[in-house]
Amino acid sequence: MEMNPIIIWLILLVVLVIVELITVGLTTIWFAGGALVAMIAAVFGAPLYIQIILFLVVSAALLIFTRPLAMKYMNKSRTKTNVDSLMGKRAVVTAAIDNLKGTGQVVVNGLEWTARSKNENQRFQKDEIVNIVAVNGVKLIVTPTGEKED
Repeated sequence: MEMNPIIIWLILLVVLVIVELITVGLTTIWFAGGALVAMIAAVFGAPLYIQIILFLVVSAALLIFTRPLAMKYMNKSRTKTNVDSLMGKRAVVTAAIDNLKGTGQVVVNGLEWTARSKNENQRFQKDEIVNIVAVNGVKLIVTPTGEKED
């Protein structure tokens, strides 16, 4: 017994939408759009190979062209917390930073962190102000600002 392609595309569409609603990861919604276009093609009597090509092309196009835009707007409302909020901030060196010796600490937002220089050969002295550019485990990776704390 052969199933009607319209029903197959409809089932796939519903399954993909349900998976997207459960995960909210913006992964399957693009394929649901492709399934919708393929189902419309099936309604108008397009051959199966055209339906499959439409499904693949529309899914890929939606994924490539609209996902980055959607992710930008979805992440806009995301509040940076903890470590994410430290990137780009400035910190004051409280213990000299020397990667070779494995030493260094900074204070940022009233909390003390272990710190290392982004440049292996660069050292920072106490009271220098540095920029936080990354986090590696529990260590802040810093670069110079050329300023000293008053």
